[in-house]
Amino acid sequence: MPYSKFTLQKAVEDFQLTIVEGGRFLPEIPSLTPTSLLVDILKETIPWAIAVSSEKARSEGIINPVLLEVKRQLKGQISVFSGEEFNVEPEAELTGYVEFLISRSPEQLFIKAPAVILVEAKKEDLKPALGQCLAEMVAAQRFNQQKQQPISTIYGTVSSGTVWRFLKLEEQCASIDLTDYPLPPVEQILGFLAWMAQQG
Repeated sequence: MPYSKFTLQKAVEDFQLTIVEGGRFLPEIPSLTPTSLLVDILKETIPWAIAVSSEKARSEGIINPVLLEVKRQLKGQISVFSGEEFNVEPEAELTGYVEFLISRSPEQLFIKAPAVILVEAKKEDLKPALGQCLAEMVAAQRFNQQKQQPISTIYGTVSSGTVWRFLKLEEQCASIDLTDYPLPPVEQILGFLAWMAQQG
């Protein structure tokens, strides 16, 4: 079953998760100043992605450039995967393609543990994608364990490109920040993602 079949209720029930919903769980994180390259790209792609308004346009025009900027800011010490097959536990239905995945390994030819951030792109309403993102986060948690590289926290984000919502998974506890963080400005989102990539 592809990850997209997971609703929030199904993910919670299948993986026996406890949900903590509410305010911000991230500490105070400094914003990151984008490179002129990202500034120029977003100046062109944000209006285009909003006008076209497809999930694909928002993914390619806003989310992907932002994630590649995080890789740039962290001097290539992470890897960013897009549209990659991520079959972890077929018996638990943790199979399918992830829209974006960040690993704390610089290896870019294949996904190498530890996987730390899952990004799910949506055109508008972010709520239906929360279950899908959470299932992908559980898959990343189990993938890291299988590869003997468990990490305490897996992060997720559901984004339309111009709005970002964040999730955190620690053992069986999933926290969902119900704040929608806007982009632009890009500085806060960059700071969050770089911090997650390093601290998760």
